[in-house]
Amino acid sequence: MSDRVTCTIDDGVATIKMDDGKANALGSAMIADLNAAFDEAEAKKAVVILTGRDGMMSGGFDLKEIGKGPQDSLELVNKGSVLARRIMAFPRPVIMVAPGHTIAMGAFLALACDYAMIAEGDFKVGLNETLIGMTMHNFGIELARNRLANNYFNRCVFNAEIFNPRDAVRAGYFDRTVPLEQLPMAAQMAGTMFKQHNETAFMQTKLRSQKAAFAILDQAIKDDLDPAKIHAM
Repeated sequence: MSDRVTCTIDDGVATIKMDDGKANALGSAMIADLNAAFDEAEAKKAVVILTGRDGMMSGGFDLKEIGKGPQDSLELVNKGSVLARRIMAFPRPVIMVAPGHTIAMGAFLALACDYAMIAEGDFKVGLNETLIGMTMHNFGIELARNRLANNYFNRCVFNAEIFNPRDAVRAGYFDRTVPLEQLPMAAQMAGTMFKQHNETAFMQTKLRSQKAAFAILDQAIKDDLDPAKIHAM
């Protein structure tokens, strides 16, 4: 890990915080740091609270890295998909506590978590890929299909609609909003609540209930790395 990502474990709850001082862009280095933090939390069998810096959860993939070329873009998107897949299958509860904007890959991470809350305020949430000229990858489409409200799927995926926190809850990105000043207390309470789950029962139920979804998502990850299928209709 580095200064971009910190992991603090206290009484069975790991707080993993992203803070690059800017948009918390998810480049290869940030994703590697997040995986290292999740390694640490998993080794300690800790519940995870995933959060960002004041006003910003994440603005999505590092566009500078995306812009280096097709192969770099392909590899970075794959790393993001694998991280989201890992969060979905993490043996202990993973709770996102978003203190601000949650865009693109940041929003996919919210969808991958077991529970997600966001601060109330003038913040933006959504999948902006088609707005910025990116065709959404197969994994992203399938994760959105699995987690978003059905009647919001087109609005989120095709139309790239950006929501405020309250509407983002209706769309399915988050489970609740919290007044900004109450966010630290809400995070602490959520960690305490989820820590009460029986570890084995939680893990087995989580994996069993998502077995079909994992099969679809794993195939999507493979398809996203197959040049013959990247542009398949």
